[in-house]
Amino acid sequence: MRHMRRDLLLFCSAIGINYAMGNLSAFAAPAAGEEHKPVSSRHKSGSATEGSVLGANPQAEEISVKAAGRHADGTSNTTPGGGLMPKQTAPRSQSGVTRDFIAKQAPTGNISSMIANLPGVVYANQSPLATAGDNITMRGMNQSQIGYLFEGAPLADPINYEPYTAMLVDTENLGSVTVSQGSPDLNAPTFNAVGGQISATAMNPSHKYGGFINLMGGNKSANKEFLRLDTGDIGKTGIRGFMSFSHQSNNNWRGPGGLKRYHVDAKFLKEWGDGNSVTAVFGYNRQEQTPFRSPTAAQWKQWGEGLSYSDHYTPGDANYYKLQLSNLNSLDVVVPTHFTLAHGLKLRVTPYFVHQYGPAVGGENIPASGGTFGTQVYGDLNQPYVTNGKITTVAVDPWNQKVGAVNTSLDWTSGHNTLSGGYWYSYAMHEEHSTFATVDFSGKAANSYGAYGIRVPGGALLSGYNLNFMQQTNALYIADTLKLLNDRLTLSAGFRTVMVSRQGTNDVPGADPYKTVRNYFAPLPQVAISYSLTSKDQIYINGTTSFRAPASVQAYSQIFDPNSVGATSQPGNLKGEYGIGEEIGYRHNGTLIHFQVSAFNMNLTNHQVSSTSYIPGTNTLVSMPINVGGETIRGIQGEFGLKPWHHVSPYVSAQYLHATTDNNLPVSATNAAGQSVIDYLPTAGKTMVATPHVTASVGLAYDDNKRFFGNFSLRYISSQFSSFMNDQRMPGYVLSDITLGYRLPHVPHLNGPKIQLNLVNVGNNLYRSAPASFVTSTQSRTGIYGNTTKAGSPIYLVGGNFAALVSLSTGF
Repeated sequence: MRHMRRDLLLFCSAIGINYAMGNLSAFAAPAAGEEHKPVSSRHKSGSATEGSVLGANPQAEEISVKAAGRHADGTSNTTPGGGLMPKQTAPRSQSGVTRDFIAKQAPTGNISSMIANLPGVVYANQSPLATAGDNITMRGMNQSQIGYLFEGAPLADPINYEPYTAMLVDTENLGSVTVSQGSPDLNAPTFNAVGGQISATAMNPSHKYGGFINLMGGNKSANKEFLRLDTGDIGKTGIRGFMSFSHQSNNNWRGPGGLKRYHVDAKFLKEWGDGNSVTAVFGYNRQEQTPFRSPTAAQWKQWGEGLSYSDHYTPGDANYYKLQLSNLNSLDVVVPTHFTLAHGLKLRVTPYFVHQYGPAVGGENIPASGGTFGTQVYGDLNQPYVTNGKITTVAVDPWNQKVGAVNTSLDWTSGHNTLSGGYWYSYAMHEEHSTFATVDFSGKAANSYGAYGIRVPGGALLSGYNLNFMQQTNALYIADTLKLLNDRLTLSAGFRTVMVSRQGTNDVPGADPYKTVRNYFAPLPQVAISYSLTSKDQIYINGTTSFRAPASVQAYSQIFDPNSVGATSQPGNLKGEYGIGEEIGYRHNGTLIHFQVSAFNMNLTNHQVSSTSYIPGTNTLVSMPINVGGETIRGIQGEFGLKPWHHVSPYVSAQYLHATTDNNLPVSATNAAGQSVIDYLPTAGKTMVATPHVTASVGLAYDDNKRFFGNFSLRYISSQFSSFMNDQRMPGYVLSDITLGYRLPHVPHLNGPKIQLNLVNVGNNLYRSAPASFVTSTQSRTGIYGNTTKAGSPIYLVGGNFAALVSLSTGF
């Protein structure tokens, strides 16, 4: 449980009064990443019960609320490493961040950007404000292979697995984030988490009426206005909650255009009795942004960060920035409930609903006549504003997705043994019907998006794809945990089965297949052993399995374009990805020093690398999985942090990673007779793409708990290959950020006003932050069977520039 601020006298009084009444449910909740010392058998929402199964609902740091109290922004200056190393006890590699770190970062950040300093995490941004989408890898596996949970629910796209964390929660409300590198919870409602799991929670509402306001401004016209109102305890109902609203906007750091974002968060909580609680979490996001162009290596060498969309329109210019927009809109409702049914018997039920929708739009010139609609050639489109036989259009992708689901689990503890079981059901529907809207000579769409788009002779809407997709997921798990030797030895074993049913249609003429049906079944056993050498030292070993169905709707359907004869992309290899991993680790949670190190090994079959590329001749990006067969991943990671010592908290993390491709990859080739054939290139044993060998982070936090505070962090990412033949790589880079802050003296009617300066990418390092697409080879080669292969050109994300952001905030 978390609270936002506490006066020591009131806190002590509350303890005495509630103890006398025998009612502990009215206690204020500590901040994210912290809990009171146990005073009852009550557990916080999302925390593990005693003897919980392997990896299930990892516990946060447990500390006492100290006399120093808490600040209005939720910080307490108690977490080791300046908020980067809360106490962990799970029998696996696991790290996290708390409010001590989150509150001192730029208020425009998201869940992914908050964990960029943790071991094994590679966060690649396109904007220093962290608003241009997620791109993150852990142990060489990207965000589509990582399970994202918010308040126990998977709010990521359930089909392409993109987390879109900028839509989920304002960082002013973000309580804590826990990262499990390499293995998911056994009872987590995900089926894509071969690369690990990221779990986030919002701060719990305060028991006291009040609020929090934050106003931010910076270069590139960056601004954010945030307001949260806390109800406090509502009469004697036991209910408390908060609601918040924020507005954010900025100009793009590269090229014209910018961002507009409106966001609403709400959380209401009722607790009663022994471990009973009902929480209702609500989120709404409306966001529109001009995307950034992704260059090839040659374009980066020629243009650097200057490659961008046109800032003025001339007829026929499909690269005009106002024709490129990315909309991320969402509505989320999560209702975690916890019940104590009897002594030792606990039930958790989490229903949730997620609605995410676009549109995404991009400029494209299409033939005024003689183009293609699916496999059919259309006649004259009878559109105005034709230039050189082409119509400049806005290609509209109004994707629309709805998910309804419920996750349940039951824990029965008897003596030293805990038996757990659960069931997860999810139903998702996805619609995606691309259309085209004509652009007039001023650069504006002359007709509306959607139903009033361009129609071919005969009346049908011109489209490159008309997708309708349905997915049902059923998962069952059972696990047992036994504690021996005075609870020093913990043995856990569990088994989970995941069943995924998918079917989709493509209503574009000539689509083959018109309908695709796939069913997946995966058995997923896990086992872990943990032993406490002392009260502060723990060793563990585990073996885990994981599964992921192919990502993206496009993996099941053809994509067409009016400029191309035949499909521009074909359905991919539809086998599911399966991982088997082992870890051994040691951690020390001392009075002053926290340290942990682990070694890991993982073997993947049907490893699917997610690649994003433009439809040829367009500004439309599509995501396609590439099945590269087997992969072997080995490495070692560690982190070190100190609790505040003379107001200073250092932190260091590092990882060495060795990931290789196990198979030779198939590739399109041309034989001596000029015919198209399939050949293979010798990629077996090559380093896997997007897997930097070395990553490291250094942090230093200062907080005197009175007036002055500050943070410094430095991250190093070594070079990464973007081709499976290892003939093109992206250079490594170094980034550093600085935070400086001052808490104002007492101001009447205000609680803890402060001013904070965030400097992002100090030194304005210009760099490519990550490969956005991958190719087998960037050179034309002779395949294993003597055929000539084609060369490819991967594209890259460009990192965000320098940003200076000033925030004024206060509680009230």
